Formats: sequence, C-alpha cells, structure tokens
Amino acid sequence: MTTGPTTPPAPDASVGELLGDVTKDLSLLIRQEFELAKAETQQSAKKAGAGAGMLGGAAWAASFLVLFLSLALWWALGAWIGAGDAQPALGWSALIVAVLWGAVAAVLALKGKKELEKTPGLPRTADTMKKIPDALKGQEPS
Repeated sequence: MTTGPTTPPAPDASVGELLGDVTKDLSLLIRQEFELAKAETQQSAKKAGAGAGMLGGAAWAASFLVLFLSLALWWALGAWIGAGDAQPALGWSALIVAVLWGAVAAVLALKGKKELEKTPGLPRTADTMKKIPDALKGQEPS
C-alpha cells in the first residue's frame, strides 16, 4: 500500500489522468483514515480492558472484605454475648485482615476508575472521516 501522495502530475497531463490521480489520492486518504480509526479503537479497547480488569479485581477484594468483616462481627458478637469460650483476639485479627482487603479494593477501584476515565469515547478519526464529503464539495467542515 502506498503511504504517501502520488507524484505531481505532468504539466501536459490530460483531464482523465488528473481525475485518475485525484481518485487514487482520495482512495489512499480514506484507507489511511480507516486504518487510523482501527488503531485508535484498538488502543481505546486496551485501556478499557485494563480498567475493567482492575475493577474486577476490586470487586474480588471487596468480596473478601465482606467475608472478613462478617467473621470479625461474628467473633466480636460472640465475645460480647459471652457464648462459650470466644476469643476476642481472633475477632480483632479478622478485622485487621478485613481492613487490609478493604485497602486493596479501594486502591484497585481508584486505579480502575482512573484508567476508564482516560479512555476516550469514539476515536478522533471518526470526526475526520465525517469531514471528507464536505471537503470534496469545497465546503467548510460542519
């Protein structure tokens, strides 16, 4: 595939040759714009995937947070009510683990949100492609 404009036409080129050159250049421009749009879309998808993966990790860590908070509450209530030989130290250790999982979930959620905010919506090339028909008519882009 040609990557640059065609060579300038000869001074004595016919109208047919000039139209042929314009058609080739226009075809090349449209192909290049499509390739650029495809590359921008792939880049956006990669960023969105990374952000979604981090949010998934945050959800996984949050499930551990709920588990350990539940265990801590269970042990604390057992000690408070005095059911059997409940050991309050076990309740506090479960609470510490739950807080650690909460920190992991918070960090992953913030990083995931930041990645998703960096991801652009539609590629900018889509806007450029919309301007081609107006440019062909000699009009200002709308």
